[in-house]
Amino acid sequence: MSTAILTGQPVPGSSIETDLRELGFEVRLAADAADAETQLARVPGGERVAVVDARFVGHLHTLRLGLTDPRFPLAAVPGAVTAQPAGRQALTRAMARQTSTAGGTTLVDSLADRIVTALDDEDGTEVHRPELGSLVAAVPADPQARNEARQAVAAVDDEAVRLKSAVKARDGFFTTFCVSPYSRYLARWCARRGLTPNQVTTASLLTALIAAACAATGTRGGFVAAGLLLLFSFVLDCTDGQLARYSLQYSTLGAWLDATFDRAKEYAYYAGLALGAARGGDDVWALALGAMVLQTCRHVVDFSFNEAHVVGTDATANTSPTAALSGKLDSVGWTVWVRRMIVLPIGERWAMIAVLTAATTPRITFCVLLIGCAFAATYTTAGRVLRSLTRKARRTDRAATALADLADSGPVAEALTRVARGLPGGLAPAAALIGGAAVTATAALAGFGTPWPLVAAVVYALTSALAVARPLKGALDWLVPPFFRAAEYGTVLLLAARADVNGALPAAFGLVAAVAYHHYDTVYRIRGGAGAPPNWLRRAVGGHEGRTLLVALLAALLTAAQFTVALTVLAVAVALLVLVESIRYWVSAHRAGSPAVHDEGETA
Repeated sequence: MSTAILTGQPVPGSSIETDLRELGFEVRLAADAADAETQLARVPGGERVAVVDARFVGHLHTLRLGLTDPRFPLAAVPGAVTAQPAGRQALTRAMARQTSTAGGTTLVDSLADRIVTALDDEDGTEVHRPELGSLVAAVPADPQARNEARQAVAAVDDEAVRLKSAVKARDGFFTTFCVSPYSRYLARWCARRGLTPNQVTTASLLTALIAAACAATGTRGGFVAAGLLLLFSFVLDCTDGQLARYSLQYSTLGAWLDATFDRAKEYAYYAGLALGAARGGDDVWALALGAMVLQTCRHVVDFSFNEAHVVGTDATANTSPTAALSGKLDSVGWTVWVRRMIVLPIGERWAMIAVLTAATTPRITFCVLLIGCAFAATYTTAGRVLRSLTRKARRTDRAATALADLADSGPVAEALTRVARGLPGGLAPAAALIGGAAVTATAALAGFGTPWPLVAAVVYALTSALAVARPLKGALDWLVPPFFRAAEYGTVLLLAARADVNGALPAAFGLVAAVAYHHYDTVYRIRGGAGAPPNWLRRAVGGHEGRTLLVALLAALLTAAQFTVALTVLAVAVALLVLVESIRYWVSAHRAGSPAVHDEGETA
């Protein structure tokens, strides 16, 4: 429920009351500041409340942007201010100050604007002001100004602006030119029929799962259908975000569903392709698992770099030479699109996978995907390393905490860290790289069933403890989580491949998928401001070094067939633990009314 307090004398012919009711507000009239304060006190604390000047002239979408966005506790446009329950106390204090100043007299200017000024003057209070562009929001002081404002409103089609703003500002070439021109209208169609972004997100997931099932048939018709359905799933994936922006239906649960379903769709499709290839006598499970490992590591690079370079009150803006070069390239239009395409973002990647699935074989699809993603990973990571080395910035405590959470160290590393703290600092990336390279190289070269991978896993646990012994504030410390991911996932892949028995690689695929979900869940909790998952979960699933030790131990002690069973059991156990806890957390956060967020999606 929402309540709007309309202050001042209504203007004949004004549609403000109708507009507010259309946006779902119960409208209450207040003659002056004192009356407005009384009306505010009567609104239950759990409701959104808005204070709007009765003389407001502007587009309906202006009011929608300023008064209904669930992501911000306090928001305002000229002539209107709103507060969610989290911002009610600040609004009440600002209102009280304005009432004492006005002395209860009839309003002579905009009370809403004076309240916003008072909120700005209050320490720790942030008022969101949406970018209106060509949209109009004004409180005219006389009839001539009102006529001019109404003419400005009539000159701009706010529905066209609303449709345009539903499309993400920075997107890939394929999405921008091949999907968004029509998916925005699909988003509007959904909005007018009362569909929610979460429902569209779920439809996108189901479509992708059907595509994976078609690919699993192993027939040419199945592959063609799979490619078409994967493209349609991506159209729906674009539509859910556009619907959220079009109707301002943001939520914490929706952001989590959108982000995690993207990963589930892509990796389920990999599994479907591998199953389809197996039906035709071609075993490409190693390629499918390699594609998932590479793609997940690319995302971890994105997450870690962004967390390490958050610009806030205690961080310095990026003034490095590489950033300056990037800015110069941005001024040349075509280079922007080229650079967006060569990193193989989700639109280009899914289009490539769909076309290759329909026209070629799963093996060719995976080989091209691996080559493209490897090039994109090299390009983006090299650029970020250069930026980190040349950027003059102070790494924050918040960034160090986020990187430590992303590292996902378990009880073994925690115990060893007490010893490693006495060693010299500045070794984090080198320690993580050396230990990870040692364990993966040993898994690749040593025979299955030998103790050498286990010895290398012990070394990896030691170097992992050394890497996280001190706060991760170095210029390249953001590389530590990606190195850990590559080492753990790569070791599982290589040991399963060395087992050389049916079912080992699919079991490894399931284990890596479960662990990757845990790592993605950690990222989205950090983005939502909740921090990492609880310590009991991290310890229960062993941490990256604990799982690597366990898999290496199983490979050393068990036969290949037994190892396959053990991997399957471990995959199921990890999946159950992380899924149950993740679902519990996100559903409870949604029910508790956590601040709504909107994830614009990953470029990779």
